Amino acid sequence: MRLSAFLLTKVGDLTKKVSNLPEKYITDTVEKVYYRTPRAIQYLDRTIKRKNFRFTTNRPWSGPAEFQNSPHKYRKKVFVEPLKDWNFFKGDRVQLLVGRDKGKQGIITQVIQERNWVIVEGLNTHLRRIGKDKDFPGSTVQSEAPLLVTTDIRLVDPSDLDACDVEWRYKPDGQRVRVSCRTGRIIPIPHKSEETVDYKRPTLYKAKQKDTPANVVKEVTFLPELKTFEMDLMDKMGIKEDRTRKPIFWY
Repeated sequence: MRLSAFLLTKVGDLTKKVSNLPEKYITDTVEKVYYRTPRAIQYLDRTIKRKNFRFTTNRPWSGPAEFQNSPHKYRKKVFVEPLKDWNFFKGDRVQLLVGRDKGKQGIITQVIQERNWVIVEGLNTHLRRIGKDKDFPGSTVQSEAPLLVTTDIRLVDPSDLDACDVEWRYKPDGQRVRVSCRTGRIIPIPHKSEETVDYKRPTLYKAKQKDTPANVVKEVTFLPELKTFEMDLMDKMGIKEDRTRKPIFWY
């Protein structure tokens, strides 16, 4: 399906939320630098890095995504239609508009915001053969294919379990909510959208022994200094160096 839009290379906010990983780690994984010269006056500014990142159903920081974006694999650019507001979340009930499962309803189990995709549990499935080689015929597994949120699905109104269009509105107290355009009822965001790889809901997470308390997260616990590890260790142990280092010349 051709979409007249721009190439989306930014990791979606929902993907970052599910990963529960530092944003810098995800950015460095997507914008991978293969080679970069030292930033000094005697070196030319040369940087070789990944120019395009193809988002798939695998998470950007996972091993399969790294393999799919390896330098020796040529992948065409994928153009994604930009969406001003994202209306679909994990746990929402949606109705399919295309395919052999047209008219059926299911629950969203995964959101790939970078490609405007969602995975619906048990619907829009296809068969894949894995583990095939010359001595083994392989195994056939059934998996869900992604669906495009712009044309393939519609959100279901929980008041009458019928598909509807939605829009974002504000309540008198300033809260932003989804509202069905057909019935005018509020469609709440499911609790499943708060799930991450570490917990089901933030309020149910129990802090472990090695977790950093929330009240000290923003405290500065390390001050960088122009010292080697040995020099820092000597300062901590109160050892003073009285010897004179021999001069070293580098050409």
